[in-house]
Amino acid sequence: MAGGKGSRMHLPDEKLLLKHIHPTILHVVFALQKSECFSNIIALTSPHSPKTKEILQKAGIETFETPGNGLVFDLNLFLKSVNEEVLVVPGDLPFLNENMVSYIVKEKHPDTLWRSYLVTKDFLTSLGLKSEFTTTFQNKECCFSGISIINAKKINNLNSVEENFQILNDKRIAFNLNTMEDYNLLSTT
Repeated sequence: MAGGKGSRMHLPDEKLLLKHIHPTILHVVFALQKSECFSNIIALTSPHSPKTKEILQKAGIETFETPGNGLVFDLNLFLKSVNEEVLVVPGDLPFLNENMVSYIVKEKHPDTLWRSYLVTKDFLTSLGLKSEFTTTFQNKECCFSGISIINAKKINNLNSVEENFQILNDKRIAFNLNTMEDYNLLSTT
């Protein structure tokens, strides 16, 4: 996912931060590539992030242009166009690496249509992070990592898909650059 407006960060090019290494979006792409788990990597972009799309295309990454109507709408649009299993990963995870990607892919459950990875709010808080989106799972307040494994070939109607959750308290999926505070915290580590 690389088509956000950057509204929480108040920067339209949030996925291009960390230029002293390489843009965050490319860090995520490189982690996916190095995992050697995928035959194809497609980045969902939108008119809200033209520079991100340009960098991805220059790096040889296939893009899927969405209208930029929000995560749920744009992701559903993409899922309707594919007929295979999909790993959805936000484009702003600065600690994601190929080992974590491989672990998540190998943990998949073939009977599950949609598995989303959560981190507990307590774990997120211990990292100095916060999230405005929470859910209760296994009697714990949890936050979405943005990572999901979706079996698009078995989904007929996206309105009726049951989302299954798994808690994975790991900094590599918990640290998501959503706000300037997140970026500043990352800069101090």
